[in-house]
Amino acid sequence: MANTMSDSAIRAAGLGMTYSPGLFQAKKIGLQDLDLDVPKGSIYGYLGQNGAGKTTTIKILTGLQFSTTGSAWIFGGNVLESATRKHIGFMPENPYFYEYLSADETLDFYGKLSGMDRASRKRRTDELLNEFGLNHARSVNMRNYSKGMRQRLGLAQAMLHSPQLVILDEPMSGLDPMGRRDVRNAILRMRDNGQTVFFSSHILGDVEEICDRVCVLNQGKKVAEGPIASLLTNKIVEVKLTFTGVSKDGHADVVKLATRQWHDGVQYHVLVDSEEKAARVSDLLQKEGAVLRALVPHKESLEEYFVRVTMAGGGAGPEYSVNQTK
Repeated sequence: MANTMSDSAIRAAGLGMTYSPGLFQAKKIGLQDLDLDVPKGSIYGYLGQNGAGKTTTIKILTGLQFSTTGSAWIFGGNVLESATRKHIGFMPENPYFYEYLSADETLDFYGKLSGMDRASRKRRTDELLNEFGLNHARSVNMRNYSKGMRQRLGLAQAMLHSPQLVILDEPMSGLDPMGRRDVRNAILRMRDNGQTVFFSSHILGDVEEICDRVCVLNQGKKVAEGPIASLLTNKIVEVKLTFTGVSKDGHADVVKLATRQWHDGVQYHVLVDSEEKAARVSDLLQKEGAVLRALVPHKESLEEYFVRVTMAGGGAGPEYSVNQTK
């Protein structure tokens, strides 16, 4: 079996998880018949609303939870074997550290757990604290770290022993724009080094920017999987036009064609849902003396695709926002 899986960093076949809440209560299905095939050296985005089964999958892959059905393998080795997990670096959604250890001491501690020698621990600690902008706080106790700083240190911990596979649960959560940029760049560098990164996220703009492939879960079921370019349609779903020479009151005939229109005090902006309507709006306004300053077509984004496929399955409820970071 291992030889047939040598080209995959992660494989799962028929993976399922059923919970028993208690006596006389209906069982809860957390994961249903999940098949995965994550290529080596890729960045793989794992998407789904709250409760879709993302964290359950990650716990099974890292050996923190046993599946009720199916099997999973890491580089051809069963995830139930401790030797397999040596190839993994893992950061949970809310990393917890000993409050009275400094960043230096924390990474040294995890390095020892990973079997790293002292020189390697020191070298990698210096590299990673510099990479994530924590060098100035390397002697500060964890109790004084902000959530964003903890997230950065959590990622440094996962990368410490240069594992072949890095699994991250919501690595962008709690980070400011600079921190998110650092994490994105770190993930891209790992791929450049031949490592595989498997991560879940609610920040779909980041996923679209860096992932090679994505998988979308809905209510514990896989509803879509593949390269992002193959999932998104090339159809123009919206066009934005910008004009000068239009009064602040806008134009009555444009209102009938537009999904939205507004004046910012200098320019008049119009959103329409087709190229045909864009052409009609442009002709209409230019005939009346307006000047077209910009015409920007918009194709389906990963966020829009995510909403479309999860809503089609009845999964995304009103409490879920694709922009939320938990």
